[in-house]
Amino acid sequence: MDRQTLCDWVHRFNAKGPAGLRDSPCGHPKKRLTAEQAAAVKAHVLKGPDPEKDGLVRWRCLDIQRWIEAEYQVRYHERTIGKLLHALELSHISTRPFHPKSDVEVQTAS
Repeated sequence: MDRQTLCDWVHRFNAKGPAGLRDSPCGHPKKRLTAEQAAAVKAHVLKGPDPEKDGLVRWRCLDIQRWIEAEYQVRYHERTIGKLLHALELSHISTRPFHPKSDVEVQTAS
């Protein structure tokens, strides 16, 4: 045991008694989005992009990042969007997109 550790323990015990020897909880960074905002992001992602309005057929992390910044003035790094999606029980990986004018019946008949 290091001498400094023992000295710290003695100071904590003298200041707070036996309760001072308990491990203090570590702080976590403050969440940037409120629970309501996070729910709105999840609903927006699940709704999917509008090809006419957004010009996209699927969301990319970069698109979600830009939408969150425009909507809530909260900046995230592009890589952090994947972590945010995971926390919202979503995935940044999507299925292969299909063309909006494709005909499924013709494709399955072939």
